[in-house]
Amino acid sequence: MSLTMKDLEQCFKEAKYTDSLYVGVKIQAPGCPEPEVIINSSENFDFKLKYYQRAYNDDLTLKSFNQIRITDCCFGDSYDQIECTFEEVEGGL
Repeated sequence: MSLTMKDLEQCFKEAKYTDSLYVGVKIQAPGCPEPEVIINSSENFDFKLKYYQRAYNDDLTLKSFNQIRITDCCFGDSYDQIECTFEEVEGGL
């Protein structure tokens, strides 16, 4: 099942509710062998969520270039925690 804007919004909501320090967003772009991970700090949660809502479609493809897509998101209190969560989802741990 593909991630949707509602999923991304829920991730930010839960991060705020749990007072998490970071939200990680995984993005796949054409030509990149590996996805990139963007780490958003808690101070920027509201601003970044509004940006994602403006810039991305409901299926989390970038409105200006639909070959760029948000493929996953998670929240945590350290970069390591976010990295481990993404690895778990991929079956790496």
